[in-house]
Amino acid sequence: MSFFSNFPVIEVDIFENGTKTSFVEITRKVRFYDIVRKNNVVFDYYDVSSGETPEFLAKSFYGDSQLHWVLLLANDVVDYYHDWPMSNATFDRNLQELYDNPDAVHHYEIKQTSGDTTKVIEIPSDSANTIPHDAVIVTNYDYAERAEDNKRKIRVIKPEFIPQIKREIRQLLRK
Repeated sequence: MSFFSNFPVIEVDIFENGTKTSFVEITRKVRFYDIVRKNNVVFDYYDVSSGETPEFLAKSFYGDSQLHWVLLLANDVVDYYHDWPMSNATFDRNLQELYDNPDAVHHYEIKQTSGDTTKVIEIPSDSANTIPHDAVIVTNYDYAERAEDNKRKIRVIKPEFIPQIKREIRQLLRK
């Protein structure tokens, strides 16, 4: 089943000459219900390795690469190129494009001493005169790597729930 085969087809007169063209309405947005996303019984976590694509993982987990859309929806991936983890080579290339010096200071961090002490306070790198002595340097590389690592831990819907999800998605798209 192709994911887009469930989307409605609309007729649009794009040239305003009375001739209509059929388009698949890909702008229709479907999101997993919060209850499903918060229910740990429905999914497992997986750490995406360098170069693993949604299609590859869908084939591995579900036996069907066409079910890549399940992984994308379960993880709120809207932009495949920016929201899905990059390969190591792409990460390195992207880092060189983003920063003149990957080892330069991106910002400083200090641990919070009151309130929620699991959080850190970020201090911009241009605040060099006001940096506390216990501040930790976070380089451009460290910052980019953290952001990428946050993308690597994905939710994977357990295979036994796929038929139900396919039915519900079909219903949502037909509304």
